[in-house]
Amino acid sequence: MLKKRSPFDNNQLMRRTEELISAASNRYRITVQVANRAQRRRFEEFDALDDPKMKPVLRAIIEMSDELTQPEIIGE
Repeated sequence: MLKKRSPFDNNQLMRRTEELISAASNRYRITVQVANRAQRRRFEEFDALDDPKMKPVLRAIIEMSDELTQPEIIGE
């Protein structure tokens, strides 16, 4: 049986999740925001460059932590 491998290891995902929770003023609100983004991403068409094996919630955590640590990628 082959395991699905995420391009990010579990330690990195945990670190990014902890960063999001630490930066949030409300743990419930950030959890809902991650869930909402994951749900939106689930129904969007993925670009050819995206990894279709990555679960939407993991992708949402990665995107949101990138936005937190690299605000210049968001643009104005």
